[in-house]
Amino acid sequence: MTRIVFSGACGKMGKEISKHFIESPEYEIVGFVDVVNVGQDMGEVLGGSPINKTVESDLREVINREKPDILLDFSRADGAYNNILIALENSVKVVSGTTGFTSEQLKKIEDIAGQKGIGCIIAPNFSLGALVMIKLAEMAAKYFADVEIIEYHHPFKVDAPSGTAIKTALTLNSVRNNTPRETKEEIKLPGSRGGDLDGIKIHSVRLPGLVAHQEVLFGGRGQSLTIRHDVYSRESYLDGILFALRKVMELNHYIFGLESLLF
Repeated sequence: MTRIVFSGACGKMGKEISKHFIESPEYEIVGFVDVVNVGQDMGEVLGGSPINKTVESDLREVINREKPDILLDFSRADGAYNNILIALENSVKVVSGTTGFTSEQLKKIEDIAGQKGIGCIIAPNFSLGALVMIKLAEMAAKYFADVEIIEYHHPFKVDAPSGTAIKTALTLNSVRNNTPRETKEEIKLPGSRGGDLDGIKIHSVRLPGLVAHQEVLFGGRGQSLTIRHDVYSRESYLDGILFALRKVMELNHYIFGLESLLF
């Protein structure tokens, strides 16, 4: 049985994941780590019966004691960066769904994983439908130079634009081989045209009732193409997480995103 220490276990996504893995015959969570609910039994945090495993705050201590195979991380970028470094330094493989890392931080993680030969997957999105969306958009970008991205999330999301939107834009820019049309605009309200990532406009919407949604809109001569993906429940991420946990055991290096493992 693969042993997992879970960082960010008490967040909304963390609780959803924990409920699944507590009953998993394939994986055992040997440690729950977070900055909230410290000292409480994780079963009770989830609204159920005690499971005799309390939430802890010191990841290094948990790793030294439990000797896990994998760090599963769904915390915030400010703490997740140090958590990932601690795991890699202790030869623990990493699967992280945290977003908001700087390019310098990702490079540092990549370097350490490569130097130590340890599998590390950081994925902006574990929804397999979202990954197929990015792949389809990549195919379309070879024929449509003009593209914009609209991403919609709940109002508690801490970063904008989303990691999935950034990943989509980077992927599209890597394959676009034609030039978008030039526009002359009178911007009456700063920011109304969204953010700009190397020529691709990204618009972020934050509203109650939303979970996670994204549209990639292509425009061409007399036509348009829209590729959209919708998440209605955090359960949608579980299949991708399970896929990543299996794959990371085969890796000895860093990977950003699951696309290269799926397609």
